Amino acid sequence: MKWQGRRESGNVEDRRGRSTGMRMGIGGGIGGVVLLLLVSLLTDQNPADLLSSLEQSGVSPGTEQSSGPPASDEATRFVRVVLADTEETWDAIFREQGDRYDPPVMVLFTGATESACGLGESAMGPFYCPGDHKVYFDLSFFEELARQYGAPGDFAQAYVVAHEVGHHVQTLTGTSQRVSAARQRSSETEGNALSVRQELQADCYAGVWGHFAARKQMLEPDDVEEGLRAAAAIGDDTLQRQSRGRVVPESFTHGSSAQRVEWFRRGLESGRMADCDTFQR
Repeated sequence: MKWQGRRESGNVEDRRGRSTGMRMGIGGGIGGVVLLLLVSLLTDQNPADLLSSLEQSGVSPGTEQSSGPPASDEATRFVRVVLADTEETWDAIFREQGDRYDPPVMVLFTGATESACGLGESAMGPFYCPGDHKVYFDLSFFEELARQYGAPGDFAQAYVVAHEVGHHVQTLTGTSQRVSAARQRSSETEGNALSVRQELQADCYAGVWGHFAARKQMLEPDDVEEGLRAAAAIGDDTLQRQSRGRVVPESFTHGSSAQRVEWFRRGLESGRMADCDTFQR
């Protein structure tokens, strides 16, 4: 990506190096699926039930976090630039619709940090918390994305940022609230299906941002392939196959690799929110 020298967002809260000790909780997002899915597969528990029990039990690690890198390091500058560009993209889209876009705050942390959704931990990966309109990132996840999931590259990282911002867009438009209410009235299988549709829409919204980034000539020849590779690497079927050698579609909460690639690509090619209605397809 051609990101150097571009505007960096000021909506970043750097908590790296702080200590924390509070109850565990998990917000929605692209990274939290990794830990929840693997644990649920090993214990044969539904991810939603597992999340509920974690929130009710709570833990108090009380561990001291190590000092994080300086705020001027390259990884920090990169996510600030990507976040700034999502702000510009969604601000323009919302204004065209006669609405106002209120950008999220990105919280950088190491180890663990508190959020309105409970304790966020590095093992969860990046996540968005609708309770405080904040996106939480331990930047070490990018190393894991490349090493463990085989999805290196700066546009793969940008896709993760844009996906979490996509969840913020869903909160602003009321989609997240409607899905949450519908899941409370649904069976486990139906609730999982709703979760998949919500995550796929966030993938599509990430693609919408990528569409406009390409129009600004921010992308390089291999960038799109990097993003699609990242989307495929964290599909539910791929993660399930890697963890226990079999796939259980009714337990999907984020979508298959093919679905995630399809919706991310749809947003990339179209650049239109209207083409991201996963709930009507």
